[in-house]
Amino acid sequence: MAKIQADEISSIIQERIENFELKVEINEVGRIVSYADGVAKVYGLNNAMSGEMVEFEDGTKGLILNLEEASVGVVTLGSGVMLREGMSVKRLGKLLSVPVGDALLGRVVNAMGEPIDGKGPIETTQMRFVEEKAPGIMARKSVHEPLATGIKSIDALVPIGRGQRELIIGDRQTGKTTVALDAIINQKGNGVVCVYVAVGQKESTVAQVVRRLEDHGAMEYTIVVSATAAEAAALQFLAPYTGVTMAEYFRDNARHGLIVYDDLSKHAVAYREMSLILRRPPGREAYPGDVFYIHSRLLERAAKMNDDLGAGSLTALPIIETQAGDVAAYIPTNVISITDGQIFLETDLFNSGVRPAINVGLSVSRVGGAAQIKATKQVAGTLRLDLAQYRELQAFAQFASDLDEVSRNQLERGQRMVEVLKQPPFSPLSAEKQALIIFAGNEGYLDDINPGSVVRFESELYPFIEASYPQIFENIRKNLKIDDDTNALMNKALEEFRAAFIAD
Repeated sequence: MAKIQADEISSIIQERIENFELKVEINEVGRIVSYADGVAKVYGLNNAMSGEMVEFEDGTKGLILNLEEASVGVVTLGSGVMLREGMSVKRLGKLLSVPVGDALLGRVVNAMGEPIDGKGPIETTQMRFVEEKAPGIMARKSVHEPLATGIKSIDALVPIGRGQRELIIGDRQTGKTTVALDAIINQKGNGVVCVYVAVGQKESTVAQVVRRLEDHGAMEYTIVVSATAAEAAALQFLAPYTGVTMAEYFRDNARHGLIVYDDLSKHAVAYREMSLILRRPPGREAYPGDVFYIHSRLLERAAKMNDDLGAGSLTALPIIETQAGDVAAYIPTNVISITDGQIFLETDLFNSGVRPAINVGLSVSRVGGAAQIKATKQVAGTLRLDLAQYRELQAFAQFASDLDEVSRNQLERGQRMVEVLKQPPFSPLSAEKQALIIFAGNEGYLDDINPGSVVRFESELYPFIEASYPQIFENIRKNLKIDDDTNALMNKALEEFRAAFIAD
């Protein structure tokens, strides 16, 4: 029998001691006292924090939103159909986080950042907390670069800049989503990553949006976050925060992002439902007192960062649905006061064939000319005033039998400018084409064209210019302004084209 040396034994014992790992997991576990409508009252989680994640016995995740003396209020992030009174609830000791990164591009995810498009798992290692704080004053820079939407009436009259928050507001079925999708489609090749957040929409509507983006090749730089009407109110409430967290990743990595919240009216309704079930005191229109804060902390995360932080930007296009054009209701006024301007879409205009149905008088951008290239500023300088005068004159002309010649000419010109600003959906225009057609209207080249033929005039003008005078578009693209040479060339080209068009 071989003898075991004492020093061998001591070295083995020493090695075991060094490699000894004590794995003790301490969990604070509570019990469900009551559960109804997606909200559980849990007893026993004495050290829980607001906004912390918990896990129920059946694997369902929850989010702590209410802290009371004897219990906590937890909203379930899922169906919660298996939850029962008496079930155990475990604290996870972490805040809600979602995956971020380039791997999400082209994907459709739910409010938890999980894929729902059937294209397999998302390969990303980075996670971010959903409740990030908005950048401070010193981290920002004023908005100065245009974010072109490709829509004439927006780029010329209510321009949007990178880092701006521009509200799209109007009744249902006035083309709000179409305007937002046009803006996303126009970012193709501009290096802008887009995020579309669908809150409380029908699943078929979201599927249509995804298909539309795929058809125009926009899905490759877009992330769609969906919390449909069938999902829990908590998930509908979380979806915009999930979307903005994913978009912030690009902003913070010196890139540019555009996020669309479709829409924040349904988001507020989901939050109201959640708050009332949590027994929080209701305020005006039964919304809880902090409904303003939930939108302000969301929209403040859109920003143009300063050069030291990479000069990235995140532009937000929140959408609000009004009831019978009531802009003075609670949620619309709240969001108007948070944003840097609004695009107001009107049912009457939409029904009369003016599409996009933008009411130029009520729409405003608080960034203004800082978000336009010089060429657009040159041609659209007086356009808003001209259209406002035309609307006023139009109302007056209904009652006046004979008008003086100046007024009549103004009416004729205004009628044609309204036609110029019409644009079919999903066909965004480059800045140089917009500048050319508005220039044609301003300089009177459309005055003797029948208003009904203005749209055809425009559609035939671009191919003519590209074939015969391509340097016009090249000059505007390169110099971003209309110099004297380009101006002379534009006049010559329009004169030639108009003569051919009339003869035709």
